Amino acid sequence: MPLKDVLAATLVMVLWGVNFVVIDWGLQGVPPLLFVALRFSVVLLALPFVARPAAPLRHVLLVGAAMSLGQFGLLYTALAFGMPPGLASLVLQLQAVVTVVVAALVLAERPALLQWAGVGLGLVGLGVVALGRGGAVPLVALVLCVGAAVSWATGNVLVRRLKVPGGLGLTVWSALVVPVPLFVLSLVIDGPAVVGHALAHLSLAAWLSTAYTAVLASLVGYGIWNRLLERHPASEVAPFTLLVPPVGIAAAWLVAGERLTPAALVGGALLVAGVVLVTLGPRVLARRRAGRSRPMSAPEVRTVAERP
Repeated sequence: MPLKDVLAATLVMVLWGVNFVVIDWGLQGVPPLLFVALRFSVVLLALPFVARPAAPLRHVLLVGAAMSLGQFGLLYTALAFGMPPGLASLVLQLQAVVTVVVAALVLAERPALLQWAGVGLGLVGLGVVALGRGGAVPLVALVLCVGAAVSWATGNVLVRRLKVPGGLGLTVWSALVVPVPLFVLSLVIDGPAVVGHALAHLSLAAWLSTAYTAVLASLVGYGIWNRLLERHPASEVAPFTLLVPPVGIAAAWLVAGERLTPAALVGGALLVAGVVLVTLGPRVLARRRAGRSRPMSAPEVRTVAERP
């Protein structure tokens, strides 16, 4: 991959990692579900300029219900309930582990042994994070964040099951299913008075956060990401997502002074190691098998023959 594309992928990871801190910053004074509705209302402004994915609209909306509405509705609520943004960026990566399990159950896919090892390691890491989260992290916030990861994983499996193309088109068109349901749900949960007051008194932080999450994290981020996937194999591009938790944790430390407990750091390291096995393990095995089955050249044959 050329250096400019490596830098572009790294830029996207920085945008996505910082995204957690920006969301937490803008949530002050705004109900979380209403805030998600505002974000995706801005995303929908790009609808006339982005081609619809080559799939039935109902399939696109079904994916959006899990990947956009469910994931971000739960994530924003988790942050509102006290989930630290750095820890949230880490726990959300559980989606890669859950995707393997859900795909095995729903799509009858057969994960490699290394992937099952990654699932086990990731779950152990999550358990360590839960036990060592410290008193500052409410259990309900952690559960909601795990729910966001499960919702994201469900969306991943739906993309495969329904054969919906990913990328920027899916991000924009799936947003159709987000604003109205979450706005209505916010009215029911928070009450018309709270929602009306929040809309009438949106702070500069809320507007800037919405602009960042909708324009930079969603449109610019997925726009660059989609181009990279068009130019390079997914196996070269996807591993960059492992940079999101370190960026998120670093941003939360620099901006908000967030410090993870030692147990949370250990659990997070185990979780990320599990994600590495799930993501990269099968590719490493495939390359080794391909290398073994590759016919040997004349010098290689001679070298093997000369071995004692």
